[in-house]
Amino acid sequence: MNALIYCLAYPILYIISRLPFLLLYILSDGLCFIIYRVFGYRKKVVRSNLKLTFPNLNKNDCRDIERNFYGHLVDLFLEIIKSMSMKKHEMLERFHVKNIEVLTQFEKEGRSAFITCGHYASWEWMMSLGYHMSHSGYGIYRPIKNPYFDRLINQIRNRHDAFMIPQKIAADIIRDKEKKNERGVYGFASDQSPRLSSKSYWRTFMGINVPVFTGAERLARELNIPVVFGKIRRVKRGYYELEFKIISNQSKDTPQNHITDIYTELLELQIREEPSQYFWTHKRFKHARLKKGL
Repeated sequence: MNALIYCLAYPILYIISRLPFLLLYILSDGLCFIIYRVFGYRKKVVRSNLKLTFPNLNKNDCRDIERNFYGHLVDLFLEIIKSMSMKKHEMLERFHVKNIEVLTQFEKEGRSAFITCGHYASWEWMMSLGYHMSHSGYGIYRPIKNPYFDRLINQIRNRHDAFMIPQKIAADIIRDKEKKNERGVYGFASDQSPRLSSKSYWRTFMGINVPVFTGAERLARELNIPVVFGKIRRVKRGYYELEFKIISNQSKDTPQNHITDIYTELLELQIREEPSQYFWTHKRFKHARLKKGL
């Protein structure tokens, strides 16, 4: 069944990937109307998230964020498909890195680096960082259940000099590479909802008390790997800019949860600047107010 679904979908995805950007965004507008207006894809989740995180906004303002978000959401997925066929010069033109020297300084020092970011703006196009540096770039990800689509996503990212590491084995692979002096740059999108446990780290995010991921910090402190925040900004439709901010240089010397706290605060500031670019369809706040009893 997985193979059949893939075989039926791939020709459509390939055709979409070959569309000029002008036609791609005309298609996006049409799909957005269907997904948002007709089917209302995850609309209840989006509205619940916005109500929780922006309690002081009136209904009209929340609806503006909602409408803009759905337009961004469809653009995002079509841009991922488009990257199947994008050339290097197209990616460099549309995804600008403002201060790559923040990463290349660690290359010169013979050190790896962790990039933390949220599911914000075009985090997928950050895979093109390999065009700007000598170190190999790796994205930590959750494999897709359909192995054929999982392989396709990996091929798309490999096309733009990025390599993927499954989340479950990421720590072991990174430790092994560091032991062998194989340096790299590793990307962590650490804003989703982690599994609950008695050791979960709880803090406020967007004004809500929730558990947060600490895996990137724990590994950074263990291996003394620098951590930077990747702030992605939508300049205009189909064009993005990435700016880095150092969170920690000597991670082993930072207090527990300090790196996670700084990352979370930076992400929250980014979201509040332009809320429509965040991934509101994810149930990020499903564990809110559930700390008691753990």
